[in-house]
Amino acid sequence: MNPNSLCDTHFHLSLSDDIDEIIKRAEANNVKNFIVSCCDLQSIKEGLRIIDKYPNIFLTIGIHPDEVENYKDEDILYLKELIISNSKIIGIGEIGLDYYHNKDNKDRQIELFKKQLELAKELNKPVVIHSRDAFEDTYNILKTYHLRTTIHCFSGSLETAKLYIKEGYLLGIGGVLTFKNSKLKDVIKSIPIENIVFETDSPYLSPEPYRGERNEPKNIAVICNYLADVLSTNVNELIIKTTNNVINQYNLFKK
Repeated sequence: MNPNSLCDTHFHLSLSDDIDEIIKRAEANNVKNFIVSCCDLQSIKEGLRIIDKYPNIFLTIGIHPDEVENYKDEDILYLKELIISNSKIIGIGEIGLDYYHNKDNKDRQIELFKKQLELAKELNKPVVIHSRDAFEDTYNILKTYHLRTTIHCFSGSLETAKLYIKEGYLLGIGGVLTFKNSKLKDVIKSIPIENIVFETDSPYLSPEPYRGERNEPKNIAVICNYLADVLSTNVNELIIKTTNNVINQYNLFKK
């Protein structure tokens, strides 16, 4: 992974997408490193086919909390076997807790979350965390595992950011930063660059001025330039620092 180019650390890609064109548009904007998030069995199967074709695309795999009613215990073993057998699967995620969509299955969500955290600990893999309306449970569970952790789509308060940073976690910063009513631009001024990675979560959450359009990894450049303006820092330095954060988080220098 080249630290002089940008990395989209979290996006969703399907075989039905025009992958070649998506990657070309990204690379034209100096986004040359990619981590696809596969968070159900179907997207995992597709992701495995994608990484066979593209040397600069890696995967994280896991079972999203929205899939909690569909998973079986043997799915955890399936994840383990895939991670052990494929060096391009570099983390477990996105996993976590989501009480926004369903509060009635909290116990089952927590059970699934812990099983995947235990797998990450066993295999010494980083985790990518989805947490929506579930900060307290997410934080209290996570900090007992001491894993390399990225908080996906962070948009919380400075107090929340400081708690995560205290544990050494990275914060995934995406298009929300650019929204006109977003408070994240004020929060991020007090966050060390060493705790920041970029993500699009595409095809969702397009940054301004592209809100309402399908998001793509090329928009990492928009997010990076926006953050550079917010922090009054050099864009090239920001690229190097954030991409090195990715390299260190996933031990990609060893690949």
